[in-house]
Amino acid sequence: MKEQVSGLYAQTMAERGFLTLAFDPSFTGESGGEPRYVASPDINTEDFQAAVASTMYDMTRVNARGYFDEEDSENARYEKRKALNAQRTEDYKNGSYAPAGGVADPMPEDAPFYFQDYHAYYKTDRGYHARSLNSNEGWNVTSSPSFLNMPILQYTAESRSAVLLIHGEKAHSCYFSRDAYRMLKGDNKELMIIPDTVHTDLYDNLDIIPFAKMECFFQENFK
Repeated sequence: MKEQVSGLYAQTMAERGFLTLAFDPSFTGESGGEPRYVASPDINTEDFQAAVASTMYDMTRVNARGYFDEEDSENARYEKRKALNAQRTEDYKNGSYAPAGGVADPMPEDAPFYFQDYHAYYKTDRGYHARSLNSNEGWNVTSSPSFLNMPILQYTAESRSAVLLIHGEKAHSCYFSRDAYRMLKGDNKELMIIPDTVHTDLYDNLDIIPFAKMECFFQENFK
């Protein structure tokens, strides 16, 4: 949300002379839309297009693999869809959407390292905000089906715009950028892997986030 990572990036790049915009996506934070706390790939794409931006984040693989690699088969994804459809019925009966839950608090002892990183950001003074989904009750449970059914990276190879992908070497999500980069074509694409860096280091660690590289790349490619 705009009070967290995107706001920090926008503020820092604005200080470097760029026109920036940080906003809450539809259905979240101070943005409008009903039902609340729903993530929709098509509407999210429209949000970014309206803000003169673009994004490539393959949520189909997040849901396909699961954070614990539980959904690694066709049958597992079928069962997931069946459970989510049943949840829609329950939501209708209850007259409200069941939240999936934000970052766990307290954090289980056997939680993966990246869950612990999320807790250190979203559940502490470092990144907590009252309107943050991850800091509180999370997205609606039934937000997932649209991402399961939409292969967001399918047209990556058709991108002709300059693309700079930045990821932490030790981030659990690093394969997103590696996969996208392998699909990209042209000589105006670049993948920058930050050594010894986890996912949340690039949220707010000003000593690690490569703002100078971003400034140089933008000036070179977006004249």
